[in-house]
Amino acid sequence: MDIKTFEFTMVQTVGLAIIFLLLGRFIRRKVKFFRDYAIPAPVIGGLIFAIVHTILRLTNTLAFEFDTTLQSFFMIIFFTSVGFNASTKTLKAAGPMVIKFLLLAGLLCVVQNVAALLFGRILGVEPAIALMTGSTPMTGGHGTSAAMGPLIEDTTGVTGVNTVAVTAATFGLIAGSLMGGPVANALVNKFDLVTKKQAEEQSNTYDTSLIESESRLLDGDRVNMGFFVILVAMFFGSYITNFLNGIILQFTDKASLPAYIGAMIIGIILRAISDGRIESGRDFIPVEEVEVAGSVGLNIFLAMALMSVRLWELVDLFGQLAILLVVQAIIMFVYARYVTFNVMGKNYDAAVLTAGHCGFGMGATPNGVANMESVVEKFIPSDLAFFVLPIVGGMFIDFVNIFVIISFTFLV
Repeated sequence: MDIKTFEFTMVQTVGLAIIFLLLGRFIRRKVKFFRDYAIPAPVIGGLIFAIVHTILRLTNTLAFEFDTTLQSFFMIIFFTSVGFNASTKTLKAAGPMVIKFLLLAGLLCVVQNVAALLFGRILGVEPAIALMTGSTPMTGGHGTSAAMGPLIEDTTGVTGVNTVAVTAATFGLIAGSLMGGPVANALVNKFDLVTKKQAEEQSNTYDTSLIESESRLLDGDRVNMGFFVILVAMFFGSYITNFLNGIILQFTDKASLPAYIGAMIIGIILRAISDGRIESGRDFIPVEEVEVAGSVGLNIFLAMALMSVRLWELVDLFGQLAILLVVQAIIMFVYARYVTFNVMGKNYDAAVLTAGHCGFGMGATPNGVANMESVVEKFIPSDLAFFVLPIVGGMFIDFVNIFVIISFTFLV
């Protein structure tokens, strides 16, 4: 039986995505659950449409087709802004704790992907599908899922890869947020960490100004420049991506770099050049404005990606997918409790970071920060934890995770 299909043009698709993005923001303000677990507004709105679309399609009532041409454009804007945020100067100044936590977060990406492929094989799940329950949705969150899912689906030809990725990311957001606080609470109480923390001599050896920003008036020229440097990086970066993919193609046609990788590289280079000219007052990267542009790109990109999720493709995978996601939750708990906590010092700061890693390793940096806030509200502050996690999660882990994911695509 033929289903009546409505087709949306490129502009109409963006407009509809914005409508559901705004609906998601409205619902998020009204529903405490979504605020408590930091579920992004575009995820809320996009999934509402995806669920309605699935019901209409499964009942042979109605179907929608979207022109998602601009989805890739907004995706590249966001990831290019991540490149501009990755200041090597910040990493050098941050000290060994940041480097140590970055290594831990990177190792978790590898563990998540190994577990996904291993248990996927045991359950008889297609490797490309299984991989999309690993570090792509967990450490990567919705942004990386919606970016890498279509790429891997295209290169492998396996249907449902993108849908699994974004669905797993939603699970990760909730599970990581539920897990972090209780884990840290148990550690603090078991080892009497608050008393030990208070007994220590407090010496702030890290410059918190690296993650602080001051409010200032809106400047149209700086806003323009923020978008301009992103678009320039996207232009030159496209050639770098094409060049690198040309090299990869000589070895295999089953893997390729995402479209935004070259733009991210250009962003890093331009940021490094700009930072080197700060003392002379000739820096040219408006960092805050670039972040705003990236946030706009991420929200629109996610709304479009979640709105077009094909949930009906998951019907046959539901039981196996549930098992794979539960495995990831168990891995996150064990890794945070016994690896993150021990390696980061087995003290109060390490316990707070453990809570943050649960949210960050299964969802997004804001979830990790929210977990840590719930812990310090109950006990005492931890400047170190709130210094380390935002730097790693907001500036550097995306680079590590992307290359880990790409390495694993050679196995599928």
